[in-house]
Amino acid sequence: MVITSLKQIDFTKSYSYADYLSWQFDEFVELIKGKIFPMSAPSRAHQEVSGNLYLLLGVPIKKTACKIYHAPFDVRLTDSKKSDREINTVVQPDLCIVCDLSKLDDKGCLGAPEFVTEIVSEKNAARDVKDKFLLYEENGVQEYWLARVKEKTIERFFLENGKYVHKGFFTHTDIINPVLFPEIEIDLGEVFTE
Repeated sequence: MVITSLKQIDFTKSYSYADYLSWQFDEFVELIKGKIFPMSAPSRAHQEVSGNLYLLLGVPIKKTACKIYHAPFDVRLTDSKKSDREINTVVQPDLCIVCDLSKLDDKGCLGAPEFVTEIVSEKNAARDVKDKFLLYEENGVQEYWLARVKEKTIERFFLENGKYVHKGFFTHTDIINPVLFPEIEIDLGEVFTE
């Protein structure tokens, strides 16, 4: 049976990346440990923050051996030895930076990016703040930023000994540097514009 609508999905079942690839509907979803999570359309403010961060990080990242991507971009959180049928987690971070280019293929990223930013939306706050935080930590994403549009803040976390350590809380009046790229300075006043 060809799945052409999200309404045809049984949300009580577990699915794989192979299932995900076979779906033929327009909605974006994430697959976390086999469970489907529909993604709501981002707000205009969310998109502005995402675009501003992409531009401000993207130019200096081009001078490195790393690549930067923005949603929609599939990140399969697994090791490279698993088949599509065995992979049960695929997320679409708002921004991610991949430095191990061997993880990139035509489908996206197979394995953990080095850096991820999620822009917290009110509808998906628990998923970004708790579920994805633990998921990224467990899968070895080295640096995780949680951006909150309404509050105009970013929390920065860095992986140390397999656990995220809080590395600062920044507001729209601050300059932030990625821990992984300390030479890059981002003026959050340019990220959280009115």
